[in-house]
Amino acid sequence: MELISQQEFGKLSQFTNEVCISIFIPTQRAGHEVLEGKNRINLKSKWNEIKLQLEKTGVSAEKIKNIGNPIEELLQDKDFWRHQSDGLAVFSAEGFFDKYTLPINFEEYHYISKEFYVKPLVPILTEKGRFYLLSLQLEDVALFEANQYSIDVVHVEDMIPSRLEERVGFDYQEKALQSRPQKQGEGHTEYHGHGGADNNKKSEIFRYFRAIDQGLEPVLHNKKIPLVIACQDSFFPIYKEANSYPYLYGEEAVGNPAYIDMLELHEKALKIIEPYFEKTKLEKLKKFEDLNQTVKTSASVYDIIPAIIQGKVDTLFLDNKEDIWGIYNIDTMAVEVQDEQSPKNISLMNLAAKAVIEHGGNVFLIEPQAMPEKSSKMNALYRFS
Repeated sequence: MELISQQEFGKLSQFTNEVCISIFIPTQRAGHEVLEGKNRINLKSKWNEIKLQLEKTGVSAEKIKNIGNPIEELLQDKDFWRHQSDGLAVFSAEGFFDKYTLPINFEEYHYISKEFYVKPLVPILTEKGRFYLLSLQLEDVALFEANQYSIDVVHVEDMIPSRLEERVGFDYQEKALQSRPQKQGEGHTEYHGHGGADNNKKSEIFRYFRAIDQGLEPVLHNKKIPLVIACQDSFFPIYKEANSYPYLYGEEAVGNPAYIDMLELHEKALKIIEPYFEKTKLEKLKKFEDLNQTVKTSASVYDIIPAIIQGKVDTLFLDNKEDIWGIYNIDTMAVEVQDEQSPKNISLMNLAAKAVIEHGGNVFLIEPQAMPEKSSKMNALYRFS
């Protein structure tokens, strides 16, 4: 499950044309704003603003029409506007059009250049934090694939037992329990009866969990994605014992998934796994601090851009509120920084983000106050040779 794949990002980042339009608008998922067409009105207003800019810079009426036709068609698509998320990204040029409905709260923004502006998409591509979530109950099992922004069901019904009885037989309760289970607080169940009955019950659950683990093996095989478990606290140690997947996450379960819907499960799982996905960024920030003022780091745009093009940058930190405008000469590797955007320059941050991702590096959009070297809007940690 990918909101934007590496291939799609590459298609956007490598596309060039005489005029490329990138539009980002915040959208609402539901409510009176949707009923009143606020999302559609925002895009229409933005497109009208862009048309005036294109006319003022001498772009022909025919070219503007060709660029705008798919946008105008989108504005008339009533079904599309009924299914929105938190943000909409639109990319249009002659012979090219693409759109992405995304769970990102974009700032309203547009970019006119010979390339598309992909910097706002970086979090989805590089910080999305993909993981599996296994909802585990004795009477129900479900597997989800999720990331920071969304969650989807993975259909495994024909691969695993969906309830305990399917694995150990429908007489398991009579064999294992002497009385009904007594609740001992949220997330816990205590079984009263003879010790042997309790041991039998644990053994039955273990066999059930082992069958689930084995059934999931074809799905999880060769994956290096964390698996988060949602279950009663008392079940988690048993599942850990039955588990064979090397990327089972942590010492903590999400909690009992009974009576919790998928979106709430997703929210609870994110709180547990967030430190795992923040780990890389925090490690890179710490490394930058440790190596600051050495040849392994830089806060100079003039040095960073050529180093990125040569594949020397491991991690790039960009101020998420600002941009840097200028020109990069690929032949001389010279960088010229300019005070404001113009038809003759580009976003150097956009150039940098695209190139680092293309070279397999890390890119993080950082709040200004959290930049490791606050004197610059662009910081880089170089690769170790």
